[in-house]
Amino acid sequence: MISKKVKNVQEALRGITDGMTLMLGGFGLCGIPENSIAELVRLGVKDLTCISNNAGVDDFGLGLLLRNRQIRKMISSYVGENDEFERQMLSGELEVELIPQGTLAERCRAAQAGIPAFFTPAGYGTEVAQGKEYREFNGKMHIMEHAFKADFAIVKAWKGDETGNLIFKGTARNFNPVMCGAADITIAEVEELVPVGSLDPNFIHIPGIFVQRIFQGEKYEKRIEQRTVRKREM
Repeated sequence: MISKKVKNVQEALRGITDGMTLMLGGFGLCGIPENSIAELVRLGVKDLTCISNNAGVDDFGLGLLLRNRQIRKMISSYVGENDEFERQMLSGELEVELIPQGTLAERCRAAQAGIPAFFTPAGYGTEVAQGKEYREFNGKMHIMEHAFKADFAIVKAWKGDETGNLIFKGTARNFNPVMCGAADITIAEVEELVPVGSLDPNFIHIPGIFVQRIFQGEKYEKRIEQRTVRKREM
């Protein structure tokens, strides 16, 4: 058995330095690696390129890194809930690459699978396609997209064991699984770290071969980005 367990978030993020490219799982504020983001803020690493579906909100998630000017470039598909993100983008302080959400997911998955590039119809005829190779398949035009190249992928799971096997819970099973193994080093923070053999193999979403470091996180806020409830009936 090869244990991937590290004792804390500080050890897990060892080796992350200025100018690196990081993948960070999550969708909105759901399933984000809260402990790892907080540690990146503490470390003060800067000039980062971050690949993530979105950039959190102004005071939580990747918004904390934006507030500290630690991110040089964001590669994402949605920016609607972060005023500071919008301000930095419009002022030219932040480089932004907006990608259709399905393409973002597939560029992660392609990196995970070792596929260098693929063709997709998404974005053809728009600014997304500028400067890219295109071909026709079955009478429809497609553009070529390259797999991501990242130094670290940082994901959040519900449960994991010491060899890196992971189970995601509910809608936290979003961009996290496709980012596992899609970078040189994958770090998994989990709510519950259990001994080997404790997880039912039939319910494991990501095998440990895709994970290099795993640690148990703590004090998760699990904020709700927009709380919507129905009116109470009289």
